[in-house]
Amino acid sequence: MPTENELFSAVDALLEQVTQDDLPAPAERKRLREAAGLSQDQVARVLKTRREAVGNWEAGRTEPRPPKRAAYARLLEGLATRFPAPEPGPVPAAVPEAFTGSEPAPAPPSEAPPPPVVAASPAQSAEPVASPRRSGSRKAAPVDATARGTDPRFENGPLAVVDADADGHVLAYCTGGLVLDVPAKSVPALVEWTLAEARLGQPRLSGPGKDADPLLVLTEAALERYGLPVALTDEERLAGRLPEAHKVVRQLARADWRLTKRGFGPWARIYRPAQHAQRACVQLCIPAWHALDSRHWGGAGQLPPAELARLLGVYATRVMTPRGSTAVTGLELMTALHPPTRASAPDAEGKRYSEHNPGSLGKDPVECAPCEAPDGHPLLKELPRFHVRGPGEKLFEEAYDWARPMSDDECTLRHLVGIDVNMAFAAGANGLVVGLDAPTHVENPVFDPKLPGSWLVDLSHVDLSRVKVGKERVELDGSLLPSPFTPKGERPRGPAWYATPTVAYAQELGYEVRPVEAWVRFENGRYLDAWYNRLRDAYLATMADLGVHADLAPADFLAAMGRHKDRDPGLAIVVSAIKATVKGGLGKLRERPRGEGWRPGEPWRALSRPTWRPDIRAAVISRTRVNLHRKIVKHAAFTGQYPVAILSDCVVYATDGTSPLDFLPYRNGRPLPGGFKLGVNPGLVKHEGTQTVLWGEEVRERFDAPELNLARYIKDGTVTDADNGE
Repeated sequence: MPTENELFSAVDALLEQVTQDDLPAPAERKRLREAAGLSQDQVARVLKTRREAVGNWEAGRTEPRPPKRAAYARLLEGLATRFPAPEPGPVPAAVPEAFTGSEPAPAPPSEAPPPPVVAASPAQSAEPVASPRRSGSRKAAPVDATARGTDPRFENGPLAVVDADADGHVLAYCTGGLVLDVPAKSVPALVEWTLAEARLGQPRLSGPGKDADPLLVLTEAALERYGLPVALTDEERLAGRLPEAHKVVRQLARADWRLTKRGFGPWARIYRPAQHAQRACVQLCIPAWHALDSRHWGGAGQLPPAELARLLGVYATRVMTPRGSTAVTGLELMTALHPPTRASAPDAEGKRYSEHNPGSLGKDPVECAPCEAPDGHPLLKELPRFHVRGPGEKLFEEAYDWARPMSDDECTLRHLVGIDVNMAFAAGANGLVVGLDAPTHVENPVFDPKLPGSWLVDLSHVDLSRVKVGKERVELDGSLLPSPFTPKGERPRGPAWYATPTVAYAQELGYEVRPVEAWVRFENGRYLDAWYNRLRDAYLATMADLGVHADLAPADFLAAMGRHKDRDPGLAIVVSAIKATVKGGLGKLRERPRGEGWRPGEPWRALSRPTWRPDIRAAVISRTRVNLHRKIVKHAAFTGQYPVAILSDCVVYATDGTSPLDFLPYRNGRPLPGGFKLGVNPGLVKHEGTQTVLWGEEVRERFDAPELNLARYIKDGTVTDADNGE
């Protein structure tokens, strides 16, 4: 017979097992983590596991195993104490459609959606009320805890969509399904209410940075309610703003509110000078004035208020509160993550001062090198009026636009398959060392692949028929490969200016480089790493919500990509906006003049920004192009297959099959090391499109262009006369 102590020990072990197994439901695990403002990476680091594992636990695909299970249960228990689940309220007729891609449950046909339950302003009630949209809509406003702020100053989220009903009642649709009553009768009063009562905004992304200002998105009904035009006139659209004499602009001036230099336009910033380090600023977004570019935001501007708030809330939470176009936001994100200044250590009297923040670009602009300056720059004003700079005078690092005629063997194949690199330019920015200061001119330098800058060097001797791949030299058909040194894939004909990654790649291929001169930056760092990490995490989290996970097998990944946009069109718009934020932000680093009476040789507004850095943009593009060429060479050396067209980050191959799996060399589910790999992570590839070889030959024959870039049309096969200048 067992003793009493043995029985007690057995019971204790059983109780411990029950405690370890008592984990919350997967959805609750995610809610608790996001309510605490923790990322999956943070949880994974604490539990000594992978981020993908945490994502699988939250999705219910896998369960944690001991000893991590007990630690994970302890974490969730502690979070549940601090962030209890909201009290269940009355069930509305329509079930909220969460931002997870799940299908909404149909409402009973005999019941109409209930009227909205409007929360009192935060000054009257501290408890936010989740509410469905106004009557007449078919779906309830989703309750999305991920977009709600945890900072009590911003408990109602980063933004609100302001709408007005037929009776003139104004409602603010916040993230998370919260609807606030707006008492303001004018735009100045709306700004005052936002700053005093709405509790909107977003905490700073970096310690020395600034909190994000609240964003109000005005619907057409709200525009009419506040005396603003639903559409701008042609003159106002060209000016990008309302005239100074408009009554709303004058109302703001009388109330001592100011507008930035861009005035009252699609993205208006209304502010008062900061007092005692307290900012007083509200940003307006007006979709009816084309604030949300349809190329990047799709049809977001036509969404109902609650759905638009949900979509923008996810973007704001995962990227940042929009500050303008996706390009402007991409650039602002760089500054938000690396503010130019920080508070110094206290002096003898305990006072602090503003000082340079190490690793940032600083608060003052720096001059670029003459070779890095775009045409029309003040540095080039002494050049003859119609002088065209060649490769020996101008740094020209751009993405690929290359194609070649198909060989006889390729014409016997049946299909053309395009693959596209995910977030290619973001991947090119990852880990890249860029200059942080002004350039220094050096004559006859010794090339240093770790030193960012621009180098004048002759790379015409690099022969792609015999290159190093890894530690071995391989024989290739160089006539079927683009040059990695020019955007058009042509072989250089003499000395030209290149960014550091391009010259380093020539060395990697096994060839000697001897620069003639250089403009280098001795103060440097990985300035874009935090920017890349933020955008990568936003992209991967959103794709995971769409059912495309980082751990999918190649065939499953292709299947998931084929249906991810249909799973939740709203989230698909967020993905598009995130990708546009990457490309637009990098493009802003070399922003060109935007009218305003500019003449060649004169400075333009963007030159006054410390983030006007054409050298950083060139380095990212250089590295992205080199990364793609490296994979192409590796693929050719292993398979004997060569691309027929490349456009930016899309590569087209001729093959007998219709899928990338028909020509990518996977063995036992594993890709070629260093080659193309299917997957959702930045730098991996997805299926761009498939057309027939006959289609490609017919298009080229129709336009009498043997080297027409088929990668431009591979996605859907549509080619118009306008595309080819006819």
